Amino acid sequence: MSQRQQLERIMEIDRQIRSGKFPNAEQLARDNEVSKRVIFNDRDFMIHRLGAPIKNDRERGGWFYTDETWVLPGAIVTEGELLVFFLSIEVARRYLGTSMEQTLRKAIEKFSQYLKGSISVELETLRSHYSFSSNALVIANEQALLDLHHAITESNSVWMRYYTASRDDHTERTIHPYHLANIRGDWYLIAYDELRRGFRNFSISRIEDLKILPDKFKRDSKFSVAKYMGTAFLAERSSESVEVAVRFTPGTSRYIRERHWHDSQQIDELSDGGLIIRFQTSGLGEVKRWVLQYGGEAEVLAPESLKKACLVEIEKMMKIYHL
Repeated sequence: MSQRQQLERIMEIDRQIRSGKFPNAEQLARDNEVSKRVIFNDRDFMIHRLGAPIKNDRERGGWFYTDETWVLPGAIVTEGELLVFFLSIEVARRYLGTSMEQTLRKAIEKFSQYLKGSISVELETLRSHYSFSSNALVIANEQALLDLHHAITESNSVWMRYYTASRDDHTERTIHPYHLANIRGDWYLIAYDELRRGFRNFSISRIEDLKILPDKFKRDSKFSVAKYMGTAFLAERSSESVEVAVRFTPGTSRYIRERHWHDSQQIDELSDGGLIIRFQTSGLGEVKRWVLQYGGEAEVLAPESLKKACLVEIEKMMKIYHL
């Protein structure tokens, strides 16, 4: 029996009691086409979990509320729903950063107000059963996320001062914000950049200042976030897309098979247990860093420019270690 069906029965029990019909298990079981045991379980749930003051009137042959001011809580929450709520809070805490701590606590408090009786959000107990680990994340600016969300919703242009780490450069520019994306825990804004006259990805953490402008922009109806990011690898993309081919040794291949790395990926299984993964991307910088983390377990087969870029990095490392 689904939780939704139970909720519907509980609401019907409450409606009949409140209207003075003095319902009983036999009549309710017949109306809902369930057994009397199911109805008794619903009643017990209302009493012990929701705090419903239900008593039986023998003379009238049905149930009534001893306290007519009692009402069903605004939300009836199951253990499974509490668990999902906890997991979402813990994930949000890590992916939004500590700046969201106060907002998350307020969300928990508001949610808890709807819970009656013995139901409670035992977050500390749940934390003893679950743990989370993540990469070193860039702290998100809560106000920037909210401002950009409103700008996207209302199609407002945005002025911002932005730091480009690759050039160690600070620029002021006007953008048309289209989409917020969380990639590996870090937040990025996809926007049309008037300065560069094209769509660009901006790291939220590198936005030093921003202002929502009163000017409205007309969204490009042909622009697709999925298509735009389809050639990216993780957070990086550029204008030119190429086919990448990387060979992995048998030992590392076991872990490569476990994950979905790119929407266009194809895997060729090798006779020795290794594999070659192929995909189309323009984010070669990210691919280079991804390949190098596997050391001698990965070999770039194509394109030639990526092979040379990896070789340059390897030579730098050899100099550092005096090899």
